[in-house]
Order: sequence, then structure tokens, then C-alpha cells
Amino acid sequence: MLANSLIELDRAHLIHPVASYRGHEKLGVRVLKSASGATVTDATGRQLLDGFAGLWCVNAGYGHESIVQAAARQMRELAYATGYFGLGSEPAIRLAAELAQRAPGDLNHVYFSLGGSDAVDSTVRFVRYYWHAKGEPRRDQFISIEQGYHGSSTVGAGLTALPAFHAGFGVPYDWQHKIPSPYPYRNPVGEDAAAIIASSLAALEAKIESVGADRIASFYAEPIQGSGGVIVPPRGWIKALRDLCSRHGILFIADEVITGFGRTGPLFACSEDDIVPDFMTTAKGLTSGYAPMGAVFMSDKVYDVIADGAGNAAVGHGQTYSGHPVSAAVGLAVLNLYEDGLLDNGVRAGRRLMAGLESLRDHPLVGDVRGRGMLAAIELVIDKEKKIPLPAAADPSRRIFDRAWENGLVVRAFAQGVIGYAPPLCCTESEIDAMIERTRKTLDQTLDDPDVRRALA
Repeated sequence: MLANSLIELDRAHLIHPVASYRGHEKLGVRVLKSASGATVTDATGRQLLDGFAGLWCVNAGYGHESIVQAAARQMRELAYATGYFGLGSEPAIRLAAELAQRAPGDLNHVYFSLGGSDAVDSTVRFVRYYWHAKGEPRRDQFISIEQGYHGSSTVGAGLTALPAFHAGFGVPYDWQHKIPSPYPYRNPVGEDAAAIIASSLAALEAKIESVGADRIASFYAEPIQGSGGVIVPPRGWIKALRDLCSRHGILFIADEVITGFGRTGPLFACSEDDIVPDFMTTAKGLTSGYAPMGAVFMSDKVYDVIADGAGNAAVGHGQTYSGHPVSAAVGLAVLNLYEDGLLDNGVRAGRRLMAGLESLRDHPLVGDVRGRGMLAAIELVIDKEKKIPLPAAADPSRRIFDRAWENGLVVRAFAQGVIGYAPPLCCTESEIDAMIERTRKTLDQTLDDPDVRRALA
């Protein structure tokens, strides 16, 4: 009765993110009730392995008492403190210091946001301020990458290069430009790393030339393109693009909202990729999803230009909940868990995850297996040689998600037939093995789908 009541209340009142409103009304909500470790339980009592860590964010796993206690203590002691008027709180100050100490290079300054979208949005404002302070206001053009995701704020959705985030919203703006994704599995130059890097460099050079080198303010890139289908570029790709931007004086923003905090192995993927961006955006794993928070890391160079340019005037950017003390206390507790063994476990579990997914290559529907650490995907096709995707009639995003759910597994099922994985770093060997087993069962069921059978014939 309670579950049915919630479903009707949800239909009537709750607007879900990135959903077909009418479709959701028809299907109804699946209510999650509780969770522990890597397992979530819905309102009917069904237990599922969360192969996607909520929304790429519950990196530490569910139910850590140390995180709960940190939040409760902070709520009792100081539930809120503004960062305005020169005020602050100990958790926010300490978290900023701890993060700066661990960040690559000179990313020594941290601005806290509520999540990834407004972290990206904040970089746009900081970048514009930087160039005005430098006396180069003409640098007002921004470049990102096709199939990239940089949030769903009005400005960030324009930097994002996924059709659903543009349709009906009037974005991207004419100052937001794109270059092709590296996408090794479907890159026109093939899967050779050197060729892909050369192609991306040529595309960025061409875009800079067409827009004007003196007009480009910044370039945005994810170390791994998450929402575009877990697209893993070859080693050296992001470093080559970073170096090119440096030669042209273009600010480089690394979007680590998904890849940060152990998702690919180290605390930050930029460290593994041997780059120091001018800005780095994070969220998700920052608090392991236990409380809303994002962070913009800013280099000394950028900070000094903005600070000197403002002088005694205020830099007019801020949010009520920036540096929220409860979220910051959660962030500190989560950071402690990462460094007390979770990062190491994530590396081990990531190796097992990739080996398990590789074992699925022999399945008739698996065209590609890709990933790094605990961030991975398999791409389904009906013709491995020609790389023909599943037919739209098979509705892969809905059917695969539903089948995996019935099999006790939560995954990200993309519309183009890609299945994404981002399990909590706390996963045991047996949990990873169960995810692979349940994936194979889901693939077998999809292979028996009449729409897929007809396409294969």
C-alpha cells in the first residue's frame, strides 16, 4: 500500500531529471528503500548490486557509519555557515586545504559549489573574469568535445554535446564550439592511438584557426567521456591537447566530476594522465553522494590574475551553500575512507571488473569493451565487423536497464546500446563476479529479443 501510494504521489508531483515526463507517468517510479555497501534494496524488498554507484557518485559505497556520524556531529554543532562577509567554518577550510594538498601541480585554490553542473558553470564565470582582468575581453569563445558532458545548467548544457541536453533549450550558444570525440571504437581514423591523437590535435588546431587564436578563452575535456558512453581516449591524448592549449595561451579545464576520487584508480585522473589543468571540476565522489557538493580547483596563475584584477573589489560570484559545513564534514570523512584502503580496493576491483567484461567479448552482441579502473562499458552491436549498433526498435536503453534490474543489477543503459559500469570502490571479488554473471544473463535475454533476432538475420 505504501509503495503504491508513493508511486501515485510521484506521478502527480515529482519531476525527474532527464526523463520523458509522460513516459515516466506511464511506467511509474521504482522506489529505493535502503542500501549497504554495493547493494541497494527497493520498496518491494528486491536487492540489487549497484553497478553504477547511484549516478557515478557513491564511490565509497553505502552505509558507512563514519560518514553518517561526521554529518550528524556537524549538524548538531554548526548546521550552516555562510562563506559571505568573510565568514567560514572549520570543515570547509580543512577540506579545501586537504584537497589542494592532493591536487596536481599548483591547483591550490578551491571554490565549493553544490554539484558538478554549477562547478562547470562557475568555471565559465571565472574564465571570463580572468580574461577581462588580463585586458583581453575578446577571448570569449569556448571549445568542448562532441559527446562530452559538462552538466545541465543553461551554460553548461551548451558545453555538453549530447542532443537531449540541447533539444528545446536553445543551446549551444554561438560562442560554444565543438571538436570531434576521440571515440576509438568509432573513430574514422581507426583505433591506432597515435592516429587518434593526431586527428584530435588537427581538429583543435583547425577550430582555433577558424575562430581565431586571440578569441579562444578555454577548452574543456573529460579524461574519460562519461555520459557520452564511457569513451576512453588513448594514453597521451589529454596531455597532447593540454600542451596545445598551453602553446596558444588557452585555459584548459579538466572536468573530473565523474573521474575524480578513485573512479579510474588514483584520487584524480589528471595525476595519472600527467597533466596540470588551469581548472579542475569535481563533485560526485567528493562526498560519495552522501551530501550535495562540488568543487572547482583553480591554479595559482589564474587565482593571482583574478585576485589582482579585482583588487579591493568583490569578485561577484557566490552561492548560499558554497562550502556548506555539513557537506564539507562529509567530504573529509569520505576522503579518510578513500585513503584508508578504499582506493587500493578500487584498483583491485577495477582489474577484476575489466577482466570480467573482457570475458564477455565472445558474446555475439559485444562489439567493444573499454574502461579504466572502476569506470567501464561494453558496446553492443548486431554486426561485429561492421560495428552496426542495435536497432532503435530494440529500445536498448529501456529494455536492457529493465532486464538487468530484474536480474538484480543496476547499470547505465545508453540509447546507442552501450552498457556503462561505475561500481562502488568497496566491491568484493564476489560482487564483481556477480555483476559479470548478471550482465551475461542480460545479454543472452537481449539476444533472444525478436527485434534483435530479426536484425541479426
